[in-house]
Amino acid sequence: MAELEWIEVSDSKRIIAMAYDEEEEVIFVRFPKSEVEWCYEDCPPTVWEEFSAADQSKGSYIHETLNYKPNHRHE
Repeated sequence: MAELEWIEVSDSKRIIAMAYDEEEEVIFVRFPKSEVEWCYEDCPPTVWEEFSAADQSKGSYIHETLNYKPNHRHE
């Protein structure tokens, strides 16, 4: 896996940072409390583009789309 480039998210109450591994098609999300990191698999570039769009509610997108992808805590 390549080095992740974390993008800070300041306009969300649900997440504080996000990253994408295009080669593996995995979205990584960092949550506020204790900075837990979670990864969502099977996310092609179109899903990343939708999730990372400036006008997209990150919490809603996680709830409506990403939670239905294979996911687990990122260690």
